[in-house]
Amino acid sequence: MTEVNSPPRLGGWTRFVTARPRLSLLVALVLTALAVVAGSGVADRLGSGGWEDPTAQSTYATRALEREFPASQPNLLLLVDSGSASVDDPAVAAEADRLTARLASEKGVIGVGSYWRTKSPGLRAKDGHEALIAAHLTGDEKATNDTLDRVAPALRGTHGPVHVKVGGIVAVRHEMQTIIKEDLARAEMIALPVTLLLLVMVFGSAIAALLPLGIGIVAILGTNAVLRGLTEFTDVSVFAMNLTTALGLGLAIDYALFIVRRFREELATGAEPLTAISTTLRTAGRTVLFSALTVAVSLAAMLVFPMYFLRSFAYAGIAVVLLAAAAALILLPAALLLLGHRVNSLDLRRLFRRGRPAQAQAHTQASGEDTAWARLATLVMRRAPFFALATAAVLVLLGLPFLGVKFGTADDRQLPAGAESHVVQQHIRDGFPGNPGGGLEVLAEGSATPAQYTAYKAEIARLPEVAGVDGPLVKGDSAYFTVLPKGEAVDTAAQHLVGELRSADAPFTTKVTGTAAVLVDSKHAIASRLPWAAALIVIVTLLLVFLLTGSVLIPIQAVLLNALSLTAMFGAVVWVFQDGHLSGLLGFTSPGSIETTLPVLMFCVAFGLSMDYGVFLLSRIKEEYDRTGDHDEAVRHGLQRTGGLITAAAVILAVVMVAIGTSRVTNTKMLGLGIALAVLMDAMIVRSLLVPAVMRLTGTATWWAPAPLRRFHDRFGVSEGGENPPGGAGPNRSAAPPRSATSHDVPADENGDGSSNESGGVRAIR
Repeated sequence: MTEVNSPPRLGGWTRFVTARPRLSLLVALVLTALAVVAGSGVADRLGSGGWEDPTAQSTYATRALEREFPASQPNLLLLVDSGSASVDDPAVAAEADRLTARLASEKGVIGVGSYWRTKSPGLRAKDGHEALIAAHLTGDEKATNDTLDRVAPALRGTHGPVHVKVGGIVAVRHEMQTIIKEDLARAEMIALPVTLLLLVMVFGSAIAALLPLGIGIVAILGTNAVLRGLTEFTDVSVFAMNLTTALGLGLAIDYALFIVRRFREELATGAEPLTAISTTLRTAGRTVLFSALTVAVSLAAMLVFPMYFLRSFAYAGIAVVLLAAAAALILLPAALLLLGHRVNSLDLRRLFRRGRPAQAQAHTQASGEDTAWARLATLVMRRAPFFALATAAVLVLLGLPFLGVKFGTADDRQLPAGAESHVVQQHIRDGFPGNPGGGLEVLAEGSATPAQYTAYKAEIARLPEVAGVDGPLVKGDSAYFTVLPKGEAVDTAAQHLVGELRSADAPFTTKVTGTAAVLVDSKHAIASRLPWAAALIVIVTLLLVFLLTGSVLIPIQAVLLNALSLTAMFGAVVWVFQDGHLSGLLGFTSPGSIETTLPVLMFCVAFGLSMDYGVFLLSRIKEEYDRTGDHDEAVRHGLQRTGGLITAAAVILAVVMVAIGTSRVTNTKMLGLGIALAVLMDAMIVRSLLVPAVMRLTGTATWWAPAPLRRFHDRFGVSEGGENPPGGAGPNRSAAPPRSATSHDVPADENGDGSSNESGGVRAIR
């Protein structure tokens, strides 16, 4: 170890981040203040849709119908309740007609119709006490929201003999945006104080606990500014703000935990603050950078998909991961250098210590020693076959419900049962005839004669899944038919009917849209691109883990075990949110299906977080194996040093995700609670039991690599220690005699003489 009085050997990155620490923090403060200004009002510019493929046939048909036949695509519905009177009562009819005329006179409203004007039986409830006024609000999502804000207050409520509630797609999305913003503010109020309390419990020192929280806040504010900028060029989903908060706090705290813990370990060995920072950046700093890359790659895979709902999470996730890593690698070292040994100040646990001197407890906590984790590692490796088989079997068993997954589309049932737009849609589902919202529209383009339209209508009416066909309504060279399926709106039969309608012969061009058609197109868009997204994640993960470890087997293990760790999450999602178990306790309405994009989103986020913890553990195992050449001791040491840290980080991230999961919007609740479960299962089951058991079974073969790959890793690879010790027993030098397992030397620089080797990209952080 470098002597205390010796001048520290500083790499280029250490010199950069510690040269002007006060200036660095001042610049960060100014940039954060600018981010607050730039990101203000971002929630008002975010959309609540984005589940459809913009290039799909159904999307084209929907837009064409909105343009040519706006009455066919009503997005605003007024539920008119006549109380004990009939909707055909003259007084009720007169008031309803007045409301219809008033709505039709509003700017931005077209295609207004009502039961009282059309006498359509589909617009009248079966009990005769409710009926509908339908309209189409024009413009993009922001324009329709503005129109709704202008017209809805005057329409809802009691008007003479009737009471009006506002519903429809526009109202559902508007209410969803409002609720998400309110829920996010509440989640932050829950997560921040609980997170601070947990950090104090982890570090003891209030000063050390505040550092990760500060890094998280910087990352969140910076990402809000990035999202605000992106809204100028593309659509961004309001749901992405939840991910920004969760990952901003969670990952920033993870990275800061890892760096602060290593810094305190170095101080505990007697190193001066500058030397401790140099060693920390050379070790933990590299691991943080590596971890950030793996998480960013997992999130970037969502850019493969065309839905802006998924792409929004990629934008937000990549931004917050990179900002969290940058803050942890630039601002945090500057703060630690200024604090020095004062990072251990304000020990709030000193009043509760019993049985050990405070100084001894502080040293143990700072140095990362945890005999309980060492004992667990020893037990797991002693009974490795049992733990490997038992944990794998339990994870597979927990994932079995996912085999019964049913995919659907997001609708009003995402909202709380008492939300006005949800109430309107539920009344329509339960009380109106036919299959509201389940009809399919067939857009016909091209000149045709009445006889040709009639022949086509007769042909599709003969399809076995068709209950009836209305139309055509003709305008110029365009027309549309409404096809009513016999079953549910998005069941298997309705989806099959979409394919039959699209393949039916016609003397003109046809396009099919409707709820089932949107679902079919969304499933196709995801299925066709899923192999590319999976390949991106797997290939880059294999490469990054190889660069970290120099092993061929460990990257394969990492991918397989990470995927296995997600089974409990997917099983729980189906059992709870699709099948409706615990719906009363958790306060949501189950639609009987899972929105198509949610599993993709949850996989990318949870897989990235699993790799985050995997990198923390593997880097410490690799560092110890390079130092000693003892495989079993390296695994035991790695779990001893990182087990408590990973568990603490997972619990903190789970708290943040559970706070997000308190949302009243079902998709957000599913996202928060599902990922919280995945994170806890990964940290407490996979990293603590399955990984050490599997590594014990594979033994020293774990570190094998063919000669060409060994040479590649020697040149470009990276480990937490930064190098294989000269003549040491790293994975590519297993025949060399190991260094003493009791040595606590700080790893040497790459060249063994204090000089730096900046080749290989990731080696630049020193």
